[in-house]
Amino acid sequence: MIISKYGIDCSKAVLNRGNYYRLQRVMKKAMSGNDITIGFIGGSITQGCLSSTPQTCYAYLVYKWWCDKFPQASVKYLNAGIGGTTSQFGVARADKDLLSYDIDFTTVEFSVNDDDNEHFLETYEGLIRKIYSYKTDPAILIINSVRYDDGINAQMQHVKVGKEYDIPCVSMKPVMYSKILDGTYKSRDITEDDLHPNDEGHALMAAIVIDFLDNVYNELISGNEDINNNLDIKNMTPMSENAYENSTRYQNYNCEDILIENEGFAVDERVQNDIREIFRNGWTADKKGASISFVIEGSCIAVQYRKSVVKPTCIAKVTIDDDIENARILDGNFEETWGDSLHLDTIAEHIENKKHKVKIEIIETHSDDKVPFYLVSVISSR
Repeated sequence: MIISKYGIDCSKAVLNRGNYYRLQRVMKKAMSGNDITIGFIGGSITQGCLSSTPQTCYAYLVYKWWCDKFPQASVKYLNAGIGGTTSQFGVARADKDLLSYDIDFTTVEFSVNDDDNEHFLETYEGLIRKIYSYKTDPAILIINSVRYDDGINAQMQHVKVGKEYDIPCVSMKPVMYSKILDGTYKSRDITEDDLHPNDEGHALMAAIVIDFLDNVYNELISGNEDINNNLDIKNMTPMSENAYENSTRYQNYNCEDILIENEGFAVDERVQNDIREIFRNGWTADKKGASISFVIEGSCIAVQYRKSVVKPTCIAKVTIDDDIENARILDGNFEETWGDSLHLDTIAEHIENKKHKVKIEIIETHSDDKVPFYLVSVISSR
């Protein structure tokens, strides 16, 4: 389909056709009048940042396509987008935020938050493998967004994963971004900050995704059904070391077996009513010397904490197995201005897969600190 207003040829967005079997199975399920659940996981673009309403976000517009195309079915909508997050966090929260809803189909969009490197190839592969091997055998569509000022995204890594697992991939880069480069339209027509689409940009993203889904549907009703490719993910050799497929996120409600010391960190007991209430279920501290320690099993360890635009705030350090020489600094002060960041620091990667002591200690406070240090979670991956 060509969108005449901008001259966008949606077919150019398809970077990997992939296997349609799972998608067509979901469509057949909906055609039979059965309930289906449509999920979306990703960063701020999937969340709908800078769309004027939740209903003008690309995810909701794609969900509406499912509702309109299959009026005989009850279609449930699940938006699991959280701004400023990567596939490393995505794989750690996928069970709770996405898979627990027994999704039938999901899009995965982290390409402007992930970097174009081997680390995010591994975390993204872990996420795709985790979703693909879930008990409902969900269909997946990989979506690659793009930065509209420089064209940067992580699609090279993500499409490698898509091709390896025969999963469809679409990208905004060869369609929407290319039209900015050739002068067809200006970036401000579709984005206010060269990253997050406005309503027009979300509508274009949705049109590209919907065009792909329409092609899958048309193949189905014309009798051209793809055959199940029978991928046995659990027995497939991963592209990467694949330490992230099995990731566990520990917060104050599920850490009883690993928390070994708490000297001065207060438990945040506020109820988290929505996944985007990101500073919940953690611990706070504002006194120098306060510390909290865990014993965590894994080969990759990450610490998630708040970087605050309300400054100053406290600074902490984290050590693994009491290795002071290789301690890492966790600075709660955020130099950006767009808002507090749910920051994720990889503290160790591909170390020995065993139990490790992780200690976080406040090392610097200030007389005029505005907010306490907030430890959101500790994540282990194997």
